[in-house]
Amino acid sequence: MTIRVVLADDHPVARSGVRGLLEKAVDIEVVGEASDGSEALRLVEEMSPDVLLLDMEMPGLKGLEVAQHLHTSGSPVRILALSAHSDKEYISGLLSNGAAGYLIKEEVPQTIVEAVRGVARGEEGWVSRQIAAQMASWTQQETGQLTNREMEVLRLVVKGQTNQEIGISLGISDKTVEKHLENVFIKLGVSSRVEAAVHAVREGLA
Repeated sequence: MTIRVVLADDHPVARSGVRGLLEKAVDIEVVGEASDGSEALRLVEEMSPDVLLLDMEMPGLKGLEVAQHLHTSGSPVRILALSAHSDKEYISGLLSNGAAGYLIKEEVPQTIVEAVRGVARGEEGWVSRQIAAQMASWTQQETGQLTNREMEVLRLVVKGQTNQEIGISLGISDKTVEKHLENVFIKLGVSSRVEAAVHAVREGLA
């Protein structure tokens, strides 16, 4: 089965290089190229690709905005980000909006074909070595920010326990559980129990 790919990048030379790399693979076909975010959305709708290779910095709609739109609309396309940026805002924003992977452009030649095949199969977490190292560092920092009690509360949230059940498990009041959760939300940058649980599982905190 041929994997259909739309390539979105505003730099013609970069698009050409990635396209040439993909076209060497007999099981991958580039069915469209976009030079801005709006065109990327149009091509995804028109061509129904399996994978969208998405640059982060494009005219008009940025890569993150494209991902957010596709995620909200329930599009089945698998997003693999290509970026020159490795900052936390881009990476966490993309991955939390359904992107299956995040590759740094300078590392792309070694991994892109394998990554496209992987995300097309439904695999998650295709990140370059540089990104993986940074994510591990962030996880260590976040874990360090949480107190032991906050970590205990978070792990029980992941298990689906209510505040009352957590209080019973830990021998503390519901109000104390609520206060610990408020601190966890602030430190992890989330706003709900569900977000906290998803974040904890994704980042290996619980």
